[in-house]
Amino acid sequence: MTDFILVRHGETVWHAENRYAGRTDVPLTEHGPAQAAALAVWARAAELTAVWSSPLSRARLTAAPAADACGLTPRVDERLCELDFGQGDGLTRDEMRERFPERLAAFLDDPVEHHLPGGEDPRKAAARAAECLADIAREQPRGRVLLVAHSTLVRVLLCQLLGIPLSDYRRVFPQLLNGALTEIRVEDGQTALLRLNTPATTETPDFR
Repeated sequence: MTDFILVRHGETVWHAENRYAGRTDVPLTEHGPAQAAALAVWARAAELTAVWSSPLSRARLTAAPAADACGLTPRVDERLCELDFGQGDGLTRDEMRERFPERLAAFLDDPVEHHLPGGEDPRKAAARAAECLADIAREQPRGRVLLVAHSTLVRVLLCQLLGIPLSDYRRVFPQLLNGALTEIRVEDGQTALLRLNTPATTETPDFR
């Protein structure tokens, strides 16, 4: 049994403008480090056994204080990187509507079959993230692992692990808050959702 606490990185400078941030290495806003600090306060009492993150700086900078608080060395895996949004990267919804209205409409109808032009297939992203978690679970068979990644990646990963159609990821999980906790338990090839989008506090529920 391995518990994973999935966290979206702290707020970035594109967040306020609702720009799609994929592989571009967007910096945190002044609120981002504060969210990382709150996560670190929570982590001190969370009995973590490992901390992993995406290689993008917004994830690494969010994970580092929590790892320091626990005396752990954060580990980075490319498979936890955000989806590549192709031509949509860095754009707002309105800007996409101006540049490729038909492709945007198709994406909004089914973001998997019609992912953004030039972008990554969400099925491949979900598979790489699930593979990463499986590897960590084998390494941490009784672990409690903090994993700091990205909104879309976490949502497609949750769908993959919980048996939800990937095309529903935007409907079932419409929003992941920056720095909030989503906890899952992986045991004998099955995944349970323990909590979703919970603000980081010093209170740690016992699901064992």
